[in-house]
Amino acid sequence: MGDIVDLSPLKPLVKTIDFRVFVSLWCGVDMRKTCFSGLCCSVSGGGSLPSDYDRCRSLLSGLEGSESSGCVYPVQDDCRTTVWTYQENNDRALDSFQPDEELKRKKRISYVRRRKDIYKSLGPGNKAEDATLLAFGTLFSAPYKGSESYFDIHESPKDHRLQNLLEKIEFLPFAPEIMAAGTELAKSKIKEPFLCAQLRLLDGQFKNHWKSTFSALKEKLKSLEVEMKTNKNSGSVHIFLMTDLPRANWTKTYLADIAKDGKYQLYTLKENDVLQTAEKLMAAEHGIRSGFLPEIRGNTNKDCDPVQLPEILLYVEESVCSCASLGFVGTAGSTIAGSIETMRKNNVCKL
Repeated sequence: MGDIVDLSPLKPLVKTIDFRVFVSLWCGVDMRKTCFSGLCCSVSGGGSLPSDYDRCRSLLSGLEGSESSGCVYPVQDDCRTTVWTYQENNDRALDSFQPDEELKRKKRISYVRRRKDIYKSLGPGNKAEDATLLAFGTLFSAPYKGSESYFDIHESPKDHRLQNLLEKIEFLPFAPEIMAAGTELAKSKIKEPFLCAQLRLLDGQFKNHWKSTFSALKEKLKSLEVEMKTNKNSGSVHIFLMTDLPRANWTKTYLADIAKDGKYQLYTLKENDVLQTAEKLMAAEHGIRSGFLPEIRGNTNKDCDPVQLPEILLYVEESVCSCASLGFVGTAGSTIAGSIETMRKNNVCKL
């Protein structure tokens, strides 16, 4: 995450450590196979036997022995049963969302969801106080137990330090390499004012809102056509399409209708289009450099064995959409759409 998102605004407020460095130091595991450049290789070498990985996985994932050792306190409360709050005076109260009787029968749900004050539950006077490491959810590949945590902490007027942090994390931009790639693609590939449409079939919300999403896109296109006629502009409407559906599969879909219509000019990206950006991003080593670094002995430019580049297409697409001057049509409830809206609100695109 530290390679993808620009964490520099948080540096004065929060101490971080890259997971590769952490596991190398904490467990002695050699993490160099996850590195791309020299600094990472220099600080992630570990040095213990490979079998220590299993012990480390067990320890950090809250499996048997972790809590009793006093070393790690695994937080077992997950998003199904717990909503974490802070200074709301509602500790242990029932959350407003509870599964109805039909959902309970359908999903065999036997639990209720409560709101818990994180300080009262995990602060001074609790078992967690004596632990060196507080672990939320699961790490490595521990058995999934609904491990996502739900934090409903948006403001803290009584705690100015935390309030400052919450304001900082409300929006964290992508790394400069990703933002630069999106801006350059908008400039050099599209070249004209354009509309961005997010139509990702694998987006969890698309299957629930696909009708309203397509309807919103149709209305937006009609509006743009009227505006162009009013301005006596006879050119095409330029559309950047953020989709995971290959063009070969557009047959008999609304996308195919748009693609065939001469009034529109469509643009899409493929993973191959952003390989150079992925290489630049990994070479920059933002994740390693943004956090704690141990003392480095020897050469910091050690050669690493080639590793698979991360898939960054989605992030570059989001940065392109932040530059869409004709507007944005996204899927209701989608975290991706929400991310793009936040980027546009903060005017991150510098064309």
